Amino acid sequence: MAGMKPRVFSAMQPTSDSLQLGNYLGALVEWVKLQDTHDAIYGVVDLHALTVSPKPEVLRERTRRTAAQFLAAGVDPSRSAVFVQSHVHEHAELAWLLSTFTGFGEAARMTQFKDKSGALGESGTNVGLFTYPVLMAADILLYDTNVVPVGEDQRQHLELSRDLAERLNTRLGEGAVVVPEPHIVKETAKIYDLQEPDKKMSKSFSSPKGLIEILDDPKKVAKNIKSAATDSDTVIAFDRENKAGISNLLTIYSALTGRAVEDIVAEYEGKMYGHLKVDLADVVVEYLTPVHDRAMDWIESPDALDEVLADGAAKVQSIARETLARLYDRVGLVAPRPRS
Repeated sequence: MAGMKPRVFSAMQPTSDSLQLGNYLGALVEWVKLQDTHDAIYGVVDLHALTVSPKPEVLRERTRRTAAQFLAAGVDPSRSAVFVQSHVHEHAELAWLLSTFTGFGEAARMTQFKDKSGALGESGTNVGLFTYPVLMAADILLYDTNVVPVGEDQRQHLELSRDLAERLNTRLGEGAVVVPEPHIVKETAKIYDLQEPDKKMSKSFSSPKGLIEILDDPKKVAKNIKSAATDSDTVIAFDRENKAGISNLLTIYSALTGRAVEDIVAEYEGKMYGHLKVDLADVVVEYLTPVHDRAMDWIESPDALDEVLADGAAKVQSIARETLARLYDRVGLVAPRPRS
């Protein structure tokens, strides 16, 4: 892979049958743009998904579906490496090495672990969930990543990656790994749940009616928008605090059309909420249908999709192998002698 451009790494877990509009606008749109300016590596991190104990056949299907949506959104395998995490064994190996550089208290302070373990209870919390941020750090540091697109929910995990990188460089010598920088996506529309508009739209926590999913039937997408929660008022105005539902719909409308929220509000002055919902449903369906159709083409061609993923793994394997060998050498592991 070309080394002249700064390298970007980002990934998603295959934890649902479909990505949702928040994933698309908050991540995939930016991934596509970064292909022009960066040496891009994008992964489906299936090892992370094991922390929630998915059924084997479900995980396998969701892994392919997630990758298919990357490609449908415009991630180009001729310009980016698209791969599955478990196809590159160095991820797990580097995670173990990094775990020996991570303090127990440091890992225990991770907010997501505290939130998820609190919800699951001791019996439902596995060690993998505790060490999840260490594996995430391995994902990033394995490729000498320069920048990582991050949202607020992953900022703390990236800080751990940076802390570990600096620790490795201090203990093992400068140049052990690259210290990654956050790539903050500016002016990204934050999409909220259609039924609970005070909460972020999330494939993990939203109800089916609260989501706009890329792979859903367009009729279901339209139905979810038309049944979105609003308020008892009748005035269409943007007010996140007092009119969260309508504000969310206006944000989606603006994000998909490129129009200013103020202009949309002016157009619907004196009209009812139903008018806005019907028109927005048409906008969303028109926007997502081509993405949906391209994704389904990939899903229905598993051999072609698997070939893309194999090519992607082959592209990144040499980088991963070199990074791990460098670190193994610096920590004092004996290199294996090639057999004749």
